[in-house]
Amino acid sequence: MKFAFILDQLDSIKTYKDSSFAMMYEAASRGHQLFVMQQGDLAWKNGETVGFSCALELTGQSDAGSHWYKKGNLEEVPLQEFDVVLMRKDPPFDMEYIYSTYLLELAESQGVRVINSPRGIRDHNEKLSIAKFSRFIAPTLVSRQEHLIRNFLNEHNDIVLKPLDGMGGAGVFRVHDADHNIGVIIETLTHYGTRTIMAQRHIPEITQGDKRILLIAGEPVPFMLARIPKPGESRGNLTAGGFGLVKSLTGYDREIAESLGPSLYDQGLMLVGLDVIGDYLTEINVTSPTCMREITDQTGFNVAGMMIDAIEKNGIEFE
Repeated sequence: MKFAFILDQLDSIKTYKDSSFAMMYEAASRGHQLFVMQQGDLAWKNGETVGFSCALELTGQSDAGSHWYKKGNLEEVPLQEFDVVLMRKDPPFDMEYIYSTYLLELAESQGVRVINSPRGIRDHNEKLSIAKFSRFIAPTLVSRQEHLIRNFLNEHNDIVLKPLDGMGGAGVFRVHDADHNIGVIIETLTHYGTRTIMAQRHIPEITQGDKRILLIAGEPVPFMLARIPKPGESRGNLTAGGFGLVKSLTGYDREIAESLGPSLYDQGLMLVGLDVIGDYLTEINVTSPTCMREITDQTGFNVAGMMIDAIEKNGIEFE
């Protein structure tokens, strides 16, 4: 099969922990061909979506520049020539990202398999989509109105505020009812009432980890990565200094995963990362979910293998 990956710059990839690399390595080990392009390499031309892509050969796992790969020549290729296109561009989820999903959706309409589904990605803001599964979430408010946010704080005393388009814990604030900076925090996050944000009641179980649960083709991976905040920090994100500890899913983790999995998969979301703190669902990550490498390294369970298995099986069904 021909696998085309839409990625950030290859030299920015840390192969020892990158899930896209894990999938590429697994696919290549099975004899599949790899191709890469960036978001800006997509175009609509002569009635079809094309990608200016390069064949990719993996040469090792070094993070030193381009030592881990060798690229072929840049060529214009209709996306229909690939067996599967994996959209793995990291956020920000801005208008350029949305335009890319439109181009990929046009390709889908002509028979191209795109993972994750462009429409599925657009329909699932990674913060706001938890509202579709409200029985699993902590008290939550979505608004840009200061008085509503202040009322929410007065009700719950200890809350978390975050932008709807962030990643890696960027722009996330924990606020107490006695915080003298609440006004400027709300002004900063809402851009003086012009940008909608999310407020959630603080979940004390964050000290035990912000759990990343992976769903592949609607089925949960049997292990999850608990991202435990460093001392003095309320964010568990690895990019914010959190420590990753792999654990088996709890019974309630599995209940959440099995409740959401089939619905998300039916909407074309083959790879999903659920974020769970304690017993509460906090995010549904659909753009470029990570943590495959950490789970595999600590347990030996081949998460990337489970993903490529699903793609291969889906390919047979697709034909």
